[in-house]
Amino acid sequence: MSSDVFRTTHDLSDLNWTDLPEQRSDDEQPVDEAFVFEFSAVDERLGPDQRWSTWMDVERSARGPKPRPDWVVTEEAAIDTELGILKTGKEADVFLLERAVDAIGGNPARSSLLAAKRYRTEEHRTFHRSTAYVEGRRTRNSRDSRAMAKKSSHGRSVAAGQWAYAEWEALCRLWKAGVPVPYPVQVDGTELLMEFIDDGEGGAAPRLAQVRPSKQVLELYFEQVRDGMRELARAGLAHGDLSPFNVLAQPDRIVMIDLPQVLDIVGNPKGMEFLLRDCHNMATWFTNRGLEVDEQELFADLLSMVF
Repeated sequence: MSSDVFRTTHDLSDLNWTDLPEQRSDDEQPVDEAFVFEFSAVDERLGPDQRWSTWMDVERSARGPKPRPDWVVTEEAAIDTELGILKTGKEADVFLLERAVDAIGGNPARSSLLAAKRYRTEEHRTFHRSTAYVEGRRTRNSRDSRAMAKKSSHGRSVAAGQWAYAEWEALCRLWKAGVPVPYPVQVDGTELLMEFIDDGEGGAAPRLAQVRPSKQVLELYFEQVRDGMRELARAGLAHGDLSPFNVLAQPDRIVMIDLPQVLDIVGNPKGMEFLLRDCHNMATWFTNRGLEVDEQELFADLLSMVF
């Protein structure tokens, strides 16, 4: 075969390189802004009291009701930092948690303080709520019901989780109804995250039983307590364990807490009894502080909301 087959028209040495189109380097090529991304390095090392936010780990139904307050941090890059314990209880402990996210791109840094209520399993609890609170409630999962009856480890975990979800559902329902309760942020197993109620100066708000308000503030507190009890009754519910120890007092408002035992006034055989006890507890405290409150009048007023 002749070598002429492979001969080109021009030898490379004959080319005039100045005649070729100008070539640009990559740095000189125009790039559409849509393809330009800014990245920030993230330190993924967490401290012993930190974890990545669990917001995206739970189902949508386990996240706070809409419209959500602006302070709720929902970014997946947020970090939860445990700051200490707020309260120890017979069935649950409450911890102070900060959920924060650094500034990312044009998004500013955000943070909020949360109260993390963690229910203990049965073997670690020193108090068992009366079964009278849960009359009429049922466990949907038959396997869970059998495990609870046998008091197996799984059953004990289910029982603890049930109280957490009971309080979660109560908080969601009552917050949407306008009852003065903490905003429920999320629930995950036996842990319930909710709004941290402060004292206006960065500390935790005291319980109503711990304050000695002026008569003017006392009257303001009672109006809010009564309105909150009315909204509960309008929904056919009673707190069931309402007392000055389950009400937080800020300078200008009160907030009801500890709500897993909220019960149906009509559906529960002892609903009226629990409602009257709530009235007695609150009327007695306000009367002892100098504001005359008749528990029977309060009870009758609440019943008018029910029927």
